[in-house]
Amino acid sequence: MKKKLLSIVLASVLTMSAVGCGSSAVSGVTEQTGETQSSADTAVPADQAGSEAAEGAADAGEASTEDLNVMLETPVESLDPQQATDGTSFEVIADYTDGLMQMDADGQAVNAIAQSVDVSEDGLTYTFHLRDDAVWSNGTPVTAADFVFAWQRAVDPEIASEYSYMLSDIGQIVNAQEIIDGTKDKSELGATAVDDKTLEVKLNVPVSYFLSLMYFPTFYPVNEEFFNSCADTFATSPETTLSNGAFVLDDYQPAATTIHLTKNADYYDAAKVSLAGLNYQVIQDSQQALMSYQNGDLDTTLVNGEQVDQVKDDPAFQAIGAGYLWYISPNISAVKELDNLNIRLAITMALNREAITTDVLKDGSAPTFTAVPPQFAAGPDGSDFSANQEMFSDICRYDADVAVENWNKGLEELGITELTLTMIHDADDAPIKVAQVVKEQLETTLPGLTLELQQMPKKERVQRMQEGEFEIALTRWGPDYADPMTYLGMWITNNSNNYGLWSNAEYDKIIDECTTGETAMDAKARWSALYDAEKIVMDEAVIFPLYTQCNAELISTNVSGIEFHPVALNRVYKNAVKK
Repeated sequence: MKKKLLSIVLASVLTMSAVGCGSSAVSGVTEQTGETQSSADTAVPADQAGSEAAEGAADAGEASTEDLNVMLETPVESLDPQQATDGTSFEVIADYTDGLMQMDADGQAVNAIAQSVDVSEDGLTYTFHLRDDAVWSNGTPVTAADFVFAWQRAVDPEIASEYSYMLSDIGQIVNAQEIIDGTKDKSELGATAVDDKTLEVKLNVPVSYFLSLMYFPTFYPVNEEFFNSCADTFATSPETTLSNGAFVLDDYQPAATTIHLTKNADYYDAAKVSLAGLNYQVIQDSQQALMSYQNGDLDTTLVNGEQVDQVKDDPAFQAIGAGYLWYISPNISAVKELDNLNIRLAITMALNREAITTDVLKDGSAPTFTAVPPQFAAGPDGSDFSANQEMFSDICRYDADVAVENWNKGLEELGITELTLTMIHDADDAPIKVAQVVKEQLETTLPGLTLELQQMPKKERVQRMQEGEFEIALTRWGPDYADPMTYLGMWITNNSNNYGLWSNAEYDKIIDECTTGETAMDAKARWSALYDAEKIVMDEAVIFPLYTQCNAELISTNVSGIEFHPVALNRVYKNAVKK
């Protein structure tokens, strides 16, 4: 199982970067009080078959002219909050589900289902006091037991949630790791329903950004009685999904190309929700998406490549930091040629990242030369952890001559003169274009290399990587919380996201010291040690960083209030307005 990789107390509060890429948690707070206004005076009877949430709106699944029409690049993979792993799924789940906390416009953790929270003086016990007016869309009150049930599911080995480490390694909830390891029962998790409206959570060690984890979907509640009534169909249709959030899901099926949600009239904060609903359309071809926007069928869409040149002067055009680090992951353990350091160094030095962002993407994405991307995590002095993009220029830059030198050394060490590799990538517009230029760059620079491309749906690509059935892969990772550990934690030995199965004892030791050792309690020392860990990743070419994603979007000028975040939830629509 994964080693523990908790990020312990930081001496300073993590802050937002200048471009809005980042998030922060409240540190040292003993109480937060919510003042959100409720518009739900009475609850719908629990035994009522339908929900009144969509009353007065369009029929289920039917888009209204007051809906916000949103383009999605990829389909939803899962609407089960403890099973979902991708940004698209997280976004839709968050549309209709509130956790204990939400993000405000600046990415700060603010109260949602929790009306207030008390934190013990030692930082080890969080007591959440839940709102009295929060109800599920079948009229059942939201209770502390809903959170306990959901969190126990997240760490249950039989569920095998990919994000279980958010409760153990990151959240450090008592007994979470032992339950994941199978040595303790899930009932022993350090999350207890003191009563219907009081949730007590105990931690192994203080976690400065624990409250910000509460808006991550893995921590969202699930009603046990409703879950059991759905059997194996939970979260696969509107009928098997409950809402306690701003919208109600009323049209969805797995792999759907359209998804519809309607405003939840029984939402405790319904007075703040202006949209009649959300109408998602999955369009993977960027030209088709642009045409749909121009025809008025979409209110917002992504654009890239040559499209940016066409629309960059449009008042509706915006370039928005998305936070994702795109990189190439080599399968170091399974492909002997990629186990050769010189081969890996040759590949990373042969990549012209500026050409990829400037000539191919054209959306404001930034060439990235570090394992932790810039503009989402700030240190004790308030500075961006990855502001210095030349820190590892000795081993990560575009230098064709050095790339060839390393390549020839690697081929000689392997006793070969040529090499064929297959790179898997998503079948979406931008990854297809990036993969094609990566192929051209590598084959042009490195003599004897043939790079074969294999595109597939994102879900299949992720599964292939999880199973180790790949040679190299074009992939991405978005920060789940505003600390470098959200990236550096991936490459410890046997971490579930360490797809190349790279292992380095010195690296593991540093991460351990930064989580549960003395270094963890000294913010400056911890920051310095994290740089040491990143240097090992870069020196060993564990990944080949490419760029930090910036979304070039067209957002209709009659739409305002969409909140964009580089951490956890990329888009939030609760406060959006369409005139």
